Formats: sequence, C-alpha cells, structure tokens
Amino acid sequence: MTSQVEVQAKPHNVKEVVALLAEQFPLCFSLTGPAKPLKVGIFQDLAEKLQENPLISKTMLRQALRVYTSSWRYLEAVKEGVCRVDLDGTDGAVIDASQAEHAAATLSESKAKAQEARKARQAAERAKAKAAAIAAGTAAPAKAPGEGKPAKPAYKKTERKSDGRVAKAANLTSKPVAEPVKAPAVELKAMEEGQLVVGGKVLVKFGASPIAATVVELAKQDVIVQLASGMIVKTQRGSLFQA
Repeated sequence: MTSQVEVQAKPHNVKEVVALLAEQFPLCFSLTGPAKPLKVGIFQDLAEKLQENPLISKTMLRQALRVYTSSWRYLEAVKEGVCRVDLDGTDGAVIDASQAEHAAATLSESKAKAQEARKARQAAERAKAKAAAIAAGTAAPAKAPGEGKPAKPAYKKTERKSDGRVAKAANLTSKPVAEPVKAPAVELKAMEEGQLVVGGKVLVKFGASPIAATVVELAKQDVIVQLASGMIVKTQRGSLFQA
C-alpha cells in the first residue's frame, strides 16, 4: 500500500509548507478566514509529529512558522483574552495584555512598511511612464525652476535697526525647555551556564525594550525562540537574558 508521504510532492517553498500544515492540522492552521493564535512551543510539537516525514525539514518548518505568525491575518487574531490552540485545536493558555500589545505593534509596523513600499513602487512607475512619454515626444520635458519667467528687478534690502523692546519682550515670554524624563533602564542579567534550555523562559533584547520569549531550539551559536506574539525568530546567545 502506498503511504501518504510517497504520493505527496515535496513542497518547494514556504507557501506550500503552510498549505501542507493546514491540510494535516486543519484545527490549528488555516489558509483563509480568521487565524487562531498558536500554542507557545508549537514548533516542538510539529517537529515531533513530522519527524518521520522526509518532505519537510526543520529549516522549512521554522521558516513556514515565521511567515505564518508574521502575517497580518495572524497578528490580528492575537488579542487579549483569546486562547491559544495546539495541533488538535484544543484551547490552551490565554493571551494577556502585553502579548496582545506586542502583536498590535508588530502589525502596525508591518503595515507602515508595506505602505511605504507601495508609495515607492508607484513613484517609480510614474517616473518610468513620464520618461517613456518624453522619449516618445508625447510630453514636454519639465522646465527648470524660473525658466521662462521674467527676471525680477534687483533691489537693495533696507537694513532695519533691531528693536530693543521686541528683544526684551521675547526674553520675558520665553520659557526654559524642560528636558525629557528618561525611563529607567531595565537591568538585564546574562544567562548562566546551563540555564539556556529548550522550553526555558528568556528575555530577548530588541532595541531598548526586552521581550519575553520561549526557547524552542538550540543551534550552535544561534538560538530559535518563540516570542509572546507567537512569532518564531532566530537570535544569538548574547541577545538572551534571564526572564
């Protein structure tokens, strides 16, 4: 009897891997409609379930999870009070306020980048169309600033004596600018020998603010972690601190 693995074609890209996950675990993954927040540590569960499947490597699986949890559809589903699900669709841990805020911030940043990219693409297309029109002789080239306008007569600027009263009034009404209050820096403790284990809780330093995460895989100098939003990222050991 031919097994399911033998009749399936090996996925060639992340999109096909996600489609395969949605087919095998429909109560957890989906391709359309509202997404479900994934259980923290879902990577280990998938790696164990698919260890006998030669079609999907851990690298492909990790990339697919990163793309899936970075999508707008998924980030919009990570809301406070919503339960995460496992591979069987069973409800698990509830998303708290900090996890929901991180997902919302990631979604906002992603949409802003997409909008900037769209504007840049549209500007490039307009410039290309204009250049093609000029080359074809259907549009006149843009004139340089001031070209074709009558020259203005030169005049001598009349010097005005400074009014002491104005300067005095400005000094009286000006107020010293208060310096912004800086938030106290969070003291981070480095990971000690033996503390970095799969399933352990850590803090990942992204910019100025540390983010809570769970270790999902140790790979030489790099560590694969799952952020509170469900996103899978690869980082260096030096960027991890005690939770």
